[in-house]
Amino acid sequence: MEGKKHDEGKPRWDLLHPLSLTEYVKVMTHGAKKYADDNWRTVPNARRRYFAAAMRHMIAWWSGEQYDQQTGCHHLAHAICDVAILMEPELEAARAKEVPRAARKI
Repeated sequence: MEGKKHDEGKPRWDLLHPLSLTEYVKVMTHGAKKYADDNWRTVPNARRRYFAAAMRHMIAWWSGEQYDQQTGCHHLAHAICDVAILMEPELEAARAKEVPRAARKI
């Protein structure tokens, strides 16, 4: 008899790309060491500044430079971090507006 696992419709974490994810974590770790854990949450004008940073990394990569000279990390990993930093507050705000599961009417 074969076992069952009812995980249809759940996020497929097994689809993550481990090498890319490792580069993303390296960039975030570098930032935490250079500044502080979660420092990005308190940066003034963060939306404008992280968009500009993402574009700088994208342009550097597009121009043929694969790795950031300062960090040694892949430019696309930097861009992914910058975009994730832009997206996180939006997702947090959307989640805060949701009705808590316990308060939902069935």
